[in-house]
Amino acid sequence: MRFRSTTHPHRLLARLVVLASLSIGIAHAQVNPWIDFLRPTFHQHCIKCHGEKDKVKGKVNLFELKDASHLTANLELVEQLIDALEREEMPPEKEPPLPAEVRTQLIEHLHLLLNRTVATKKSYLPTPIRRMNRFQYNNAVQDLFALKSIVFTLPERMLRDHSNYFKPATGKMPATLKAGSRPLGKSQLIEKRLAGVAAFPQDLRAEHGFDNRGDHLTLSPLLLESFLKLSRSIVESPDFNPKNVGLWKDLFADPSPDSDMKTTVRDRLRPFLTRAFRRPIEDDLLARYAAYVLSQIKAGQSYLDSMKEAASAALASPRFLYLYEEASTQGGAEHIDDFELASRLSFFLWGSLPDQELLALATKGTLHQTEVLTAQVDRILNDARLKRFCDSFPSQWLQLERIVSSVPNRDKFPSFFFSKYRASMHMMLEPLLLFETVLIENRSIIELINPDFGYRSHLLASWYGKSGKSKKGGQVTAVTFQRVPIKDRRQGGVITNAAVMTMTSTPDRTQPITRGAWIASVIFNDPPKPPPADVPPLPEAKDAETRQMTLRERLAAHRTRPDCAGCHVRIDPLGFALENYGPTGMWRETYENGREVDSSGVLFKKHAFKNPVQFKDAILAEKDRFARGFAEHLLSFALGRALGPADSPALDLVLHETKAAHYKMRTLIRQITLSEPFLHKSNPIQAVNTKP
Repeated sequence: MRFRSTTHPHRLLARLVVLASLSIGIAHAQVNPWIDFLRPTFHQHCIKCHGEKDKVKGKVNLFELKDASHLTANLELVEQLIDALEREEMPPEKEPPLPAEVRTQLIEHLHLLLNRTVATKKSYLPTPIRRMNRFQYNNAVQDLFALKSIVFTLPERMLRDHSNYFKPATGKMPATLKAGSRPLGKSQLIEKRLAGVAAFPQDLRAEHGFDNRGDHLTLSPLLLESFLKLSRSIVESPDFNPKNVGLWKDLFADPSPDSDMKTTVRDRLRPFLTRAFRRPIEDDLLARYAAYVLSQIKAGQSYLDSMKEAASAALASPRFLYLYEEASTQGGAEHIDDFELASRLSFFLWGSLPDQELLALATKGTLHQTEVLTAQVDRILNDARLKRFCDSFPSQWLQLERIVSSVPNRDKFPSFFFSKYRASMHMMLEPLLLFETVLIENRSIIELINPDFGYRSHLLASWYGKSGKSKKGGQVTAVTFQRVPIKDRRQGGVITNAAVMTMTSTPDRTQPITRGAWIASVIFNDPPKPPPADVPPLPEAKDAETRQMTLRERLAAHRTRPDCAGCHVRIDPLGFALENYGPTGMWRETYENGREVDSSGVLFKKHAFKNPVQFKDAILAEKDRFARGFAEHLLSFALGRALGPADSPALDLVLHETKAAHYKMRTLIRQITLSEPFLHKSNPIQAVNTKP
């Protein structure tokens, strides 16, 4: 579960002033939110449904709140109240509406109470100790040994650069590029890698989260054993040789005959282990590694094989496999140290170990300084390794793994198929290339919703053409994409693209509820609750009367159940707004039965729209909600954990600074790394035994 606060723009500056005043106690002296406003307002407008005469709706009993401490002890409830009030979901439609002024004051006072409590307690959710996922492990081993190849093939890398177009330091994406995609088959997996090294199973994305979540990355005894075997297979691979290992000379090359072996081994192991374990190696631990190498050499084993065994042991060490912060020494939040900060930065944006420059700054104790940290973030964003962030975050944020298993009905949609391939291999690259462009060119994140350009292959150009039909055939190895202007606003962006439309449909028809849930989860980071287990699927239209109904009419039955109505009121307008896009993303005006498609609705109970273009306009009118949700996704990915109420004030500040910079992507990322949750830890789980 995530917690959020969709602060309206005209109140944000006031909240920031309140936050600043907390440090000198001004706000505390002026207002008591509970006594002055919240308690009397709850009793006047809310107790009837939430506590009076044991009537408790939504499991929220406001009558039990005797004083402010009862409310501040449950900040999740405070967030829920703010959300319900800002969406105007409370009071329900059958009850008298809240006066606008009362609603505004309720929200402001709840925010004030939340901010004061967070400022006083300042205790963030702990980032759990977690192992590297498969993607991070591959990157870390590659960087540790300076390999000129990958370690093993990663099918989860959906967008593959076939023309060396990804050059973030240039600040520009090319007009033409060649790329490949995951569904293209084995040809996309042919790349230089270590022979004889098999990958461990892919770590799947957590529900409403990412594959780097600490509560999701477990380590079974079987997987632990596989890590031991994996570390040995890496150093024993025939491709683990001087030509392919950039670190060879510094670690594995035979020492000169006149050198002192003990000194040489220690001097070579120290920088290697420091990089592997992401902080300076302790003398006693270094001594144990060195002693083992020297004992193997003394027993007659070669220097190379002895050092390979030490390297293999390092790869299997919990210090290498696990990402964690040292245990807190005090209650509440405290600053992470510079080495922990270096790891947070590198695993956030590079999916790998900190490089020598980050470790050197951490050693000097200057990395946390704002000007130093900001410069390092800019350097990281201009490094080619940023492609790993693009290979991981956007596809998971957009849930694009669903397109891989989406197979429309071949009889109904024959143009979706060509040869043994599917059009989805072109579709999935469109939103990913848009994301990379917004990032590299530091464009506004709002362009993810409403861009005036896009990347199109020949197949996609015909797919979105006026005829609504796709030409047969298409490139299947390295697909050529052209950057083109988008003049028809029904197209473009991460919402109205064929990939999302296809993966949120069944093989035969669209799924407005699924599309609405996708919009709520991905665009606004407000995922709906799972449906009740006893809700039957929508039956296919078989009788003549049902076949003449629109999908909106057929789905109306789902809203008659009280336990379903609440969610459907929120997600149905989001899904039906996209109903003009058929099951493969092609535009349509009517259904197969000739009935006109109705895409009208109301967003957040205040923005009426009649078609997808007006729906985009409605989202743009609420762009702060999108920006806030996107920032939440980024922060959760950066920290490897779900967010909590204590993160809310920091996210408000992130949004304020990003908005002031016209919602620029790199500003948002920079502000995430400067935020208090990113720079702090709260009572993390005790570190595991990190002895090798």
